[in-house]
Amino acid sequence: MSLSDPIADMLTRIRNASRNSAERVNCRNSKVCAGIAQVLKDEGYITGYEVIDDGLQGVLRVDLRYGHRGEVLINKLKRESKPSCRVYKKADELPRPLAGLGIAILSTPQGVVSDRQARERKIGGELLCTVE
Repeated sequence: MSLSDPIADMLTRIRNASRNSAERVNCRNSKVCAGIAQVLKDEGYITGYEVIDDGLQGVLRVDLRYGHRGEVLINKLKRESKPSCRVYKKADELPRPLAGLGIAILSTPQGVVSDRQARERKIGGELLCTVE
C-alpha cells in the first residue's frame, strides 16, 4: 500500500490515539515526521518520541501527554498544507492559533520549527499543521 501523505497519516494517528486516551502511538518514520514530533515535544504536547529501526523505513513511537486529571492536551490537530495545495507563509504572515495559546508547525530551510521560533528567526516556510 502506498501512502501519499505521511504527515496527514501521522497527525490522524496522533489525533485518534489522543481521543482514545492511548499511552503511545506508532507512526511511519520520516525526517519531517520526526521534526514534527520534536516540535510537539519542545512545546509540551507529547512527553517524547523514539525511532525504532525495523529494517525498512522505521517506526516513530510517540508517547502522548495528558493533563493532571486526564484531560486531552491536543484538542485540534489540523493539516494545513496538502500535497494538492501547498500553503506557504512569510514570517509576518504566520497564524497565531488560539490567539497564541496554540502552535503552528512550519517546514523551513532551517528545519521543522514552531511559529514562535520562525518569528524569532524571521523566516517563513510551508505551513504544515496547526495544534490547538
